Amino acid sequence: MPLLQFSTTLSLSPSERESLVAFVTDRYTEEMSTTAGHVAVTIAEHDRSSMAIGREVDGPLLFLDAEIREGRPFEYKRAFAVAVMEYAVAELGVPEPNAKVVFTEHAGEDMMGLDRVGGDWSPE
Repeated sequence: MPLLQFSTTLSLSPSERESLVAFVTDRYTEEMSTTAGHVAVTIAEHDRSSMAIGREVDGPLLFLDAEIREGRPFEYKRAFAVAVMEYAVAELGVPEPNAKVVFTEHAGEDMMGLDRVGGDWSPE
């Protein structure tokens, strides 16, 4: 189960949150060659005083911590990250320097629910 966790200084409306979740889920499934049934997305909105980045410019911040199963090629991850950051800039008004993505990879067996334990990722 990929866990895609956003932290932002934006105050998003419910429709903006729903659009972001739908976009990210769709792009994740497309770029990472998987299905949407297990993709989890969270959005945490923070006061501006609780977030910072060294090279930020004036404007909102948006960070994505993508907890994913190990094994996907760099090109898959880069395509997904760029799509998310471009969305943040175009749709949410986040300045380019203020949109960031970090991937943390886990063995499949480290990702589990009550009904199953994840396996290794393969392109098939």
